[in-house]
Amino acid sequence: MRISALCAALAVTAVTFAGTVTPAAAEPSASTVTLDAGAGLHHSTGRVIYEHVDGAVNSVKIISVRATGGSADCAWVQWNDPKAGGDGWQSLNSEPGCYGGTVGETLDVVIKAPAGHPLKVRLAAYHADSVDVMHKDIAKL
Repeated sequence: MRISALCAALAVTAVTFAGTVTPAAAEPSASTVTLDAGAGLHHSTGRVIYEHVDGAVNSVKIISVRATGGSADCAWVQWNDPKAGGDGWQSLNSEPGCYGGTVGETLDVVIKAPAGHPLKVRLAAYHADSVDVMHKDIAKL
């Protein structure tokens, strides 16, 4: 009797646990874009972790960004914001990674663009003595 009662209790526990476990497929899957620009003292890198927003046209949730400037550069991660003035790029990170340093930020922000405007990110690196983009790597989200 005790063995059958124990088996029944285990079966009830297993069903309870099975009902609370979420299948892995239901979790949103994040994608990563790795950016690389320049060479030698001017080699900068970046990374963007993001996921597409379900049911939304041209909407991407940026989870985190990281930029590492070359030994002689500062680097930003930017996106092609259709509302941005100037060169059409808007920074995702609040400050650059400079002179071999890395800046990483968790953003959890949604960027949006009208249908037909391809969402892109770029790593923009600037030499210490210039404000012009010297090296860049662009990737589509």
